Parts: sequence; structure tokens; C-alpha cells
Amino acid sequence: MAQKGGGTRKVCLPASKVRSMSAAEKKKVVNAKKSAASKGKYKRSSKSNVKGARKKGATLRDWFEKENWINVETGEPCGAKSNKKSKRGRKSR
Repeated sequence: MAQKGGGTRKVCLPASKVRSMSAAEKKKVVNAKKSAASKGKYKRSSKSNVKGARKKGATLRDWFEKENWINVETGEPCGAKSNKKSKRGRKSR
């Protein structure tokens, strides 16, 4: 049986792209990622791919290093700790 909930639920994109997206577009991307994560998958459906996030001619390294990446759902910087409590380290009695 496959493990459930193994994927990440965060969706990070460059801030400039997130600002230009409509609420419906943001919701579509976030829901696709949550759906994939709940199935234990790492990647969301390709149907929810975002176009125009990377400038033409930019290398992948430039794209990651020079952009301001934020979480689409929360608007916080990517990599920021979430408020959810981790279940790791707890011992069951």
C-alpha cells in the first residue's frame, strides 16, 4: 500500500508572477498541489502549469537565485517556517 501524504503542500513562485495571477489561478495551483500531496506525490498535475513565470533567455540558475520567491497561498517568503506543529520527535505512550 502506498504511503499517504508524502508530498509537500507548499507552492512557491516568483513574487512578480504571483501578483499578476488572478485569485482563481492561485486557487487552481494551490488545490492541484494539495491534491497531489494528499496522494503522496511530489509534483502537481501538469494541467495546473503556470506560464510566463520565467523571463525569456534566463537560465534556471538565474531564475532561482535572482527572483523573490513567495508562497502562493500565504504570500510569505518561501522557506519560511509554517505555524503547524511537527509530529516528528513525539513519542507515543
